[in-house]
Amino acid sequence: MPETSPLRLLFVYNADSGLFNTLADIGHKLFSPETYACRLCAITYGLLTEKAEWRDFISSIDAECEFLHRDELHRREPGLSVTLPAVFRMTDQGPKICLDAATLNGCSSIADLKALMRSRCL
Repeated sequence: MPETSPLRLLFVYNADSGLFNTLADIGHKLFSPETYACRLCAITYGLLTEKAEWRDFISSIDAECEFLHRDELHRREPGLSVTLPAVFRMTDQGPKICLDAATLNGCSSIADLKALMRSRCL
């Protein structure tokens, strides 16, 4: 029986990495959450830490999961042009989108996100 590669998922936030950006994001989520640009972050993180329900879900799925910020994705995949946030299945041919920004921006809860993950990415 041929061996199959493990499922690899890449989650990309619509935010840049670094301390200054993190502090600015916290302020934005605190003072103007309705205009915060990254729905993936808004759903899965509180002000400072990842929500336990999301962390438990990620631990429970049979996939290798990696999380990147927008600037980190652009350094790794300079030719990839996609609206963020997004979730990709990593394949031998490169990243293939399984949850696009419009879908993620339509999520209102971790429960919604988990259901979409199960139906489109796993």
